[in-house]
Amino acid sequence: MRQLFFLLFLTLMISTGVTSQVGINNPTPHASAALDVTSADKGLLPPRMTQVVRNLIDNPAPGLMIYNTTSNKPNYYNGTEWRNFDGTTAHSIGDSYRGGIITYILQSGDPGYNASSFHGLIAASLDQSTGIQWYNGSWVSTGATGMAIGTGNSNTNTIVTVQGAGSYAAILCSELNLNGYSDWYLPSQDELNKLYINQVAIGGFAIGNYWSSSEDDFISAWAQDFTNGSPNLSDKNTTNRVRAVRIF
Repeated sequence: MRQLFFLLFLTLMISTGVTSQVGINNPTPHASAALDVTSADKGLLPPRMTQVVRNLIDNPAPGLMIYNTTSNKPNYYNGTEWRNFDGTTAHSIGDSYRGGIITYILQSGDPGYNASSFHGLIAASLDQSTGIQWYNGSWVSTGATGMAIGTGNSNTNTIVTVQGAGSYAAILCSELNLNGYSDWYLPSQDELNKLYINQVAIGGFAIGNYWSSSEDDFISAWAQDFTNGSPNLSDKNTTNRVRAVRIF
């Protein structure tokens, strides 16, 4: 009965806008605290929810705190994004983030990796094409041979510079403006492989080949079969699917 009375009292104070301090098991709350809880054998239990449910919170207030049961870490909202209490990001692969879906988080040894910051790849949530050629109709070597993570953007710029105007995979990504972002590109082969590995978390993929920006020679470029994960060389006039990515 005593606990019920206290809860009713606390609710009344909140609903009526009373700004007095509240102490739980503490008759003299600290002057700097609106709520001061004292206990020798109990803790403060914030709302517990999965990361998916957390991301559905509409317009979270800066300072909002929850316990993330997906990562088993407490999170707070800093006004821009969710963070762990140690200041690191509270996002993971499959989360909606900065215009798309987090596809890959850079690991030690990856180009651009920084232990003190959060970087990786974001994929568009849907395919940009169900079937488009790699080239613009001319059999030329573009020199876009980068395969590694971090080379897809430069590959794409090189392809567009050499091939110019037209309708083809790289320019489709280069000219994409999606959800307020215009720095999309056609992924390199290793970047495309990360999309394949995490395709279930990302979503929206179809059975069949997807183009990478990694060229083999003037005739062919690398693609990947999203049915079995097999990288393969496709003639540039083949129509494969396209999924754009961007870095963050």
